[in-house]
Amino acid sequence: MPSMKRKLQVLAALFTLLLLAVAVGCTGFFVNPTLTTITVTPATPSVVENSTLQMIATGSYDDNSTPKDITGSVTWTTADNTIATVSTGGLVKGVSAGSTSITASSANISGSTTVSVTFANLVTITISPSSQSVTVGSSPQYTAMGHFTSGPDQVITDAVTWSSSNTAVATIDNTGLVSTLTTGTTTITATSGTVTSNSSTLTVQ
Repeated sequence: MPSMKRKLQVLAALFTLLLLAVAVGCTGFFVNPTLTTITVTPATPSVVENSTLQMIATGSYDDNSTPKDITGSVTWTTADNTIATVSTGGLVKGVSAGSTSITASSANISGSTTVSVTFANLVTITISPSSQSVTVGSSPQYTAMGHFTSGPDQVITDAVTWSSSNTAVATIDNTGLVSTLTTGTTTITATSGTVTSNSSTLTVQ
């Protein structure tokens, strides 16, 4: 009888050791996945002055699990709060026309997108000059004039989005300053939200 009791004690001890070994070996399976990237959407959106837009932060992890909505657990920041502000929950509010970067971050991982704030009562945009010819290497300046449903016209050169139809010939920055690269022709336009300017033909000789 003592022998049986001894055997049971030994078996109980072995079973306990086995359980401990399994528990230690399984700890790696329960490590939380690591955040690898954050994507901010909608991508490059626009919002009217004094209006709001909800941004979403989506996190991807190193275990290849389904990306998760982490909007409420990241830190939101704006590069320029005179153009747009952002709440702790990712709600953007347009303050004044222009563009700024909105970023969501968690520890050392971050993601961002550019938000354009547009004028509330803009009707049309006129850019000048309406056409011009310049030499390669020159840097002509464009100006944008905004026409509104109420109030006087305003120069809005720095508050619109400029584009060149042929960036191999010339590019244009967010202040309306052109960089000419090679001979050819391109079309310059300016936009704010859904309002697009007249087209200006730029010939580089």
